[in-house]
Amino acid sequence: MSDFITIEQIDAATTFIRERISLQPQVGLVLGSGLGALAEAVEDPVIILTREIPHWPISTVAGHEGRLVIGRLEGKAVLVLQGRAHYYEGHSMSRIGLPVRVMQRLGVHTLILTNAAGGLNPEYSPGDLMLITDHLSLLPMTGPNPLRGPNLDEFGPRFPDMSQVYDLGLLALAQQVSDANALAVRQGVYVCLSGPSFETPADCRFLRQAGADAVGMSTVPEAIVAKHGGMQVLGISGISNKIDLNGKNIASHEEVLEAGKIIVPKLTTLIKGVLAEL
Repeated sequence: MSDFITIEQIDAATTFIRERISLQPQVGLVLGSGLGALAEAVEDPVIILTREIPHWPISTVAGHEGRLVIGRLEGKAVLVLQGRAHYYEGHSMSRIGLPVRVMQRLGVHTLILTNAAGGLNPEYSPGDLMLITDHLSLLPMTGPNPLRGPNLDEFGPRFPDMSQVYDLGLLALAQQVSDANALAVRQGVYVCLSGPSFETPADCRFLRQAGADAVGMSTVPEAIVAKHGGMQVLGISGISNKIDLNGKNIASHEEVLEAGKIIVPKLTTLIKGVLAEL
């Protein structure tokens, strides 16, 4: 299989989904590790298993259900990806972007990306929410960019601008919703690493000095593809663990999933509030 997805593959996946729904989704949501419970709030859902969709990258990680949930949330037609695929699972960066390409083909104009992340900022605590103001794209910056390969002119230009990946209007709206609901969200920079190994203390000190507030293994490839295709993007990190820059604590995926139980209620309030005001 080629590293690069084609317009034919994107359209085959799009047709498969379109034939099974009657709703025109307006907003796409991607749910990160341990955050899939948000999909249960979708009304009148149509559920599609992602393993049945042609060319779709399949997630193999606990906490990623591998379902599309299409329905209504706060009166908005939504397409929720309950469980994403990651680069460390062996997928090419291009294929990781296929779900976003399909959303664009379906007419989705706004994308809300969520993830579970480690808190590099010493002021952060497990259970916090962080609105992503910008990202540090170490992987795409040095080679494995989701736009590498033949440009898909149907979606965007060869050299897309990335000066404002995360929409300022959506960021302000999310902050307003947070203030109204006393959620006390943070705002900061997210950095994506390849995984699956967690970061060393030296990694974390380097990333913190480079300006990163939270670290994870997703979101950035999807955000780049979304921006290339002209979508408005809102990114939200759920802080699942507090990173000690001297290496005095141990990270685990079980810790990430457990933190999701604290994060999901706040994340649900935030996303519902944003959708209600869109």
